[in-house]
Amino acid sequence: MRILIAPDKFKGSLDANEAARTIARGFTEGWPEAEVLTCPLADGGEGTMELLVSATGGKTITCEVTGPLGERHQAPLGILGDGKTAMVEMAAASGLALVPPEKRDPRYTTSAGTGDLIRRALDEGLRRIVVGIGGSATNDGGAGMATALGARFLDENGEDLPHGAIYLNNLEDMDLSGLDPRIRETAVVVASDVTNPLLGELGASRIYGPQKGASEYDVRLLETALARLSEVTSRYIFAGYESKPGAGAAGGLGFGLMAFTGAMVLPGIDVVMKAVGFENKLAGCGLVITGEGRLDAQTAYGKTVTGVARIANSHGIPVLALAGEVAEGAEQLHELGVSALVSISRGPMSLEESLRRAGELLENASRELGRLLKRFFQ
Repeated sequence: MRILIAPDKFKGSLDANEAARTIARGFTEGWPEAEVLTCPLADGGEGTMELLVSATGGKTITCEVTGPLGERHQAPLGILGDGKTAMVEMAAASGLALVPPEKRDPRYTTSAGTGDLIRRALDEGLRRIVVGIGGSATNDGGAGMATALGARFLDENGEDLPHGAIYLNNLEDMDLSGLDPRIRETAVVVASDVTNPLLGELGASRIYGPQKGASEYDVRLLETALARLSEVTSRYIFAGYESKPGAGAAGGLGFGLMAFTGAMVLPGIDVVMKAVGFENKLAGCGLVITGEGRLDAQTAYGKTVTGVARIANSHGIPVLALAGEVAEGAEQLHELGVSALVSISRGPMSLEESLRRAGELLENASRELGRLLKRFFQ
C-alpha cells in the first residue's frame, strides 16, 4: 500500500519536515513493505514560509524591519521557486515570539514590520505576495502595515498617529495618497487559519487579545480602536471588510490587508496544499497520515488536519491523525472525515516532558501504527 505522510508542525518540538520524517521512519519500521511518501504541510502560521521555500526550491533574503515594539531587527522574506511569488510570514516580522512575555501588550505593538517585508517584495519586482498571518503580537488592524506602505493615519490636528492600536481611538482621518502604487499591480493572498471577523464577540480583540497580554479593560479599548479604524476606513474604501471571514486574523491584519492592499483571504492550508501539489501526491495512495501537536475543537476551523481530510476524502482516501494531545472537542474531526485520532503520549507526563520527547513518542506511535495496519492490509 502507498501511504502519504502529511503532518503540520508539532509546535514547540518538531517542524513539519521533522514530523514527516519521524512518522515515516517509525511507520516504515513497523511496516517495511509499505511505500511511504512525505508531504509536510502548514496552515499559514509559523513555519509556512520555510516550508514553501523548501518545497518549491526557492530562497530567502534577509531584510531589516520594524519589530512589534518598534525596534529594528532582521526578518526573512521568502521567494518561491517560480521566482515570481514572495512569501511573507507575519510571525517573523511582527510575531508574539519576538516579544518577551513581560513586555507583551497589544495596545502598543505594531504590524509595521509586515509592511516592510511587503514593500521589500515590491522592490524585488515580485507581483504575487502570499502573507501568512499566524502568531501575531499585534491588534492594530493592519494600520502599522499600511503605514509602512505609505498610508497616513491622522488625529484631529492632522498629525500622524503613533504606532499602536490604542492610538486608533484618536483616529479622525487618513491620507492614502502616498500608498505605494505598486500594490495595485500586485496580487496579495492572505493565508489564514482562522475565519474571525474584525469586531464583536468573535472578533480580533475579544478572542485573541488576552492571548497577547490584554486585560479585560484593554480588550474594550482595543475593540473601540478597531471599530474606529473600520469606520474611518469605510469613508475611502469599500465598507464591509470588517465582517468578512478572516478580517480578525492576526489582530485585524486580515482586515488591513483586504482594505489597503486588495488582498484575498484564503484558508492557509489550501494555499499551502496547492503550492506543494498535495492533491497530485494522493495518486495511488490508500491512506493519509496527518497530525500536529494538539487536536481540539479549534482544529475543525481551517487547520491542517481538516484541510487534509477534506481533500483526501474527496478522493475516497481515509485519514488518520496523530497528535501530542487529543483534547476535548477533537471528536468533531470524525464528522469532517478523520477516521481515527491517535495520541502519541504514553502515560501521564508533563507538557515539558512531552515536548522534549516528542520525536521519540511520535516515532514509537508511528511504528505501532505501521505494525497494526500491516496486520490488516498485507
